[in-house]
Amino acid sequence: MFTFDAMLMTAGAATGLLVGLTGVGGGAVMTPLLLLVFGVAPMSAIGTDLWFAAITKIAATRIHHGNGLIDWQVVRRLWLGSLPASALTLLWMTIVPIGAETAGFLKAMIAGAVVLTALAMLFQKQLHGLGRKFRIESVDKFKSLQGPLTVAAGATLGILVTLTSIGAGALGVVFLAYLYPLRLTASRLIATDIVHAIPLAVFAGMGHLVIGNVNFGLLGNLLIGSIPGVMAGAMLSSRLPQVLLRRSLSAILLFTGFKLLW
Repeated sequence: MFTFDAMLMTAGAATGLLVGLTGVGGGAVMTPLLLLVFGVAPMSAIGTDLWFAAITKIAATRIHHGNGLIDWQVVRRLWLGSLPASALTLLWMTIVPIGAETAGFLKAMIAGAVVLTALAMLFQKQLHGLGRKFRIESVDKFKSLQGPLTVAAGATLGILVTLTSIGAGALGVVFLAYLYPLRLTASRLIATDIVHAIPLAVFAGMGHLVIGNVNFGLLGNLLIGSIPGVMAGAMLSSRLPQVLLRRSLSAILLFTGFKLLW
């Protein structure tokens, strides 16, 4: 029997709003919340959050697609790396199951992913500047590396998201900011990153569903809040200052990551 939980719905709404505004939060915010505030077991938090992130971002995608913000060529390059990497990671997890005795190790991995996400957000502007300089000064070399590096970035995200449910948002945006410094505006960057993350989260989530790591009651409560939240965030994303939003979020994530480590 499904039970409504106001705290979970509120957490879902706040996280959904962040996802719509910045493309970040589906994993980096929700997974630590589930661990620290709601006391959910690590594997259940990861499996449930993957579906939460996928369904929440689907709601935002309709708005971004309607605004013509998605760069489908970039999305396809990311998928070429992320989906096979996710499949291989799921195969490894099936062969070497992560049990209760490794919960501490898994929490440390999640904490590390959160801190890495926060640092990536803090230094996104500098990385974008480096990418822009490389793109302008070495056009031919940059273009020859752009495709393979995008696939490699996708593979990195595929492994990280499948293991921790974190990374598709913030790290994806940072990778794209470096690799496509002239092609993707801030709004196109967010929209493209969100669309890439959906099949990746579904693919990894299917594996976790088979393993038995998805809590449907928890997921339902989170989605009741997140879907209106992410739609509101997506409509506001092009009107609010992205730099201020992302710096504030990165500070919160740094605190959360160290809290998990301690």
